[in-house]
Amino acid sequence: MTLREFFFENFAGDLEYHPRRAVLYWGLAVAALCFWIFSPREAKFSTLPLVFVLGSVTLLLKGSFLLQKSSEGLGLTPSELADLSGPSDRKTLPSVPNQAAQIVQDLGAGSLLLWPLPGRFIRRLTSTPPGQQQK
Repeated sequence: MTLREFFFENFAGDLEYHPRRAVLYWGLAVAALCFWIFSPREAKFSTLPLVFVLGSVTLLLKGSFLLQKSSEGLGLTPSELADLSGPSDRKTLPSVPNQAAQIVQDLGAGSLLLWPLPGRFIRRLTSTPPGQQQK
């Protein structure tokens, strides 16, 4: 397995149409975002709240990708489409521990990939001592 195949399998391999998983991802993204919103003002830009807010962005994105229908059945006749949607051809969902691990991986990967975005803003906030205004 090449490195490209490994990353595709881990990050994009499970992006098939599944609305229930999309709602789960959106709900967890809102919960992670609420953790950041309701954290104390002085702690909003510490490590843990930033991990949750950046991870919520990736969970929202992945939830929207899970709502996109695939092109697997385009151009088929109704009988071929019925054969394709038979019980024997359906893809099985991952087990609950595998799904939980995938959600945690997506949350953590989003934090790692999006970490440079708020860096300038955080440096500006942390370089000004409390009680002094920025110039």
